[in-house]
Amino acid sequence: MQPLTEEQIRESFVNTTKGEAERVPMPGLHEVLWDEREYLGWHDAKAPQRAYVTVWQGDHPVSFVLRAAERRVRNGISAMCSLCHMPQPGAQVTLFAAPRSGEAGRKGDTVGTYICADLGCSAIIRIAPPAAPMQMAPDEIVQRRIAGLQERLDSFTQTVLAG
Repeated sequence: MQPLTEEQIRESFVNTTKGEAERVPMPGLHEVLWDEREYLGWHDAKAPQRAYVTVWQGDHPVSFVLRAAERRVRNGISAMCSLCHMPQPGAQVTLFAAPRSGEAGRKGDTVGTYICADLGCSAIIRIAPPAAPMQMAPDEIVQRRIAGLQERLDSFTQTVLAG
């Protein structure tokens, strides 16, 4: 992911008003390892069910607001993030909904998907599996995971933008 400034992020919100975008709490951008991310995702510390995602679409960033469901997947069962496709304990995956951009979003139309609760897909896909016979090399597996995450993230972003 290309590095971003606070101003670039605020100007790139597609499913909220300019005033609301100005009030979005920003993550510590100086701490971000940009080369190890496909997207920037963070939670609002004062409103834990509110989250934000910024991605690159072509040559410009796109940011959108998400809202986490109040109930999570039950403990004791597995769940899979729709973006990174990594199976995890159910409590670590949450249904997030994003208002669509434009008129559809203003009318209340949303799109939802299950995402890692901590928005940490970029880190989890980089955990290489142990080498095994008759399996791709671990670094090739990681590269395929990265490509898959980018593809599914682009698809989700296009769905939000299709308002």
